[in-house]
Amino acid sequence: MDKKQIQWHPAFIAAMDLELTQNRNGLIFEKEYNLNVKPLEIDLMILKKFPRQPVENEIGKIFRKHNILEYKSPMSKLNVDTYFKTLGYGCLYKSYGKTVDAVKKEEITITMIRYARPNGLFHYFKNNGYLITTPYAGIYYISGDVIFPTQIIVTKELEHGQHTWLRALSNELEKRDLLTLMAHFQQLSENQETESAEAVLKVAFEANIQIMKQIIGDERMSEELLEIIKPIVEPRILILQQEARNQGFQQGIEQGIEQGIEQGIQGAVDLLRDMGCNDRDIKTAIIAKYKLSTQDAEKFFKKA
Repeated sequence: MDKKQIQWHPAFIAAMDLELTQNRNGLIFEKEYNLNVKPLEIDLMILKKFPRQPVENEIGKIFRKHNILEYKSPMSKLNVDTYFKTLGYGCLYKSYGKTVDAVKKEEITITMIRYARPNGLFHYFKNNGYLITTPYAGIYYISGDVIFPTQIIVTKELEHGQHTWLRALSNELEKRDLLTLMAHFQQLSENQETESAEAVLKVAFEANIQIMKQIIGDERMSEELLEIIKPIVEPRILILQQEARNQGFQQGIEQGIEQGIEQGIQGAVDLLRDMGCNDRDIKTAIIAKYKLSTQDAEKFFKKA
């Protein structure tokens, strides 16, 4: 992975927008929802305008009126502390109602999302009497001693055809995954969907840039697909190529300087020998002059 910081969270919000398209008119998305005056933000709050209206997507089946979502990028951990932090968000959100008990506990749900399964957290749940069920592939309901209805979504395990956008938030995609993603992009029509999809595509391409290079270089790629991905991918590839060139150039300079110094030392040794100086004195002199170790100095006398 290169040094550029990949913006996973905006892409996650865009992916959720695409996942819940069927019910989009009945939902309110509030990203980075502030719980207090000080920075304390929920990654995504989804409010149902019509609480009794079911959400079509499997991810939203658990949703009630107030739905708190915590997203972890592929490199971040989802552990027991993350669970209690998100639980704390729910408690604070409930307590900040405009009047006493304005937000009912029964109206709040918690969703935590990560690419890979959080085995440590699952062990904690099992060891402490929680019940884990899997109503759908990649979606785990946590019940038992929970304050709010809770689910954990493992995007890696979600059904391929049904959850293309959330599954795309990974740095382990294969060529077929990216081609499927681009095919889904081609099928979009509305501006809002297209903008969200571009945010997801950008992150998926950046996190899997080596595979994207292969796709761009594939002669079988249609011109239409190339036109879609080039504006997003090519600038990143050019940056990586420039970084590689700069690194190689710098290494070349350092090697040249090193070789030049070595040639100078060897020339000094040869000259001093011609002048009749003994090797022991010459060695002492070059060690002091060039701050060499005894072992490094030895090589100049083996060549002579």
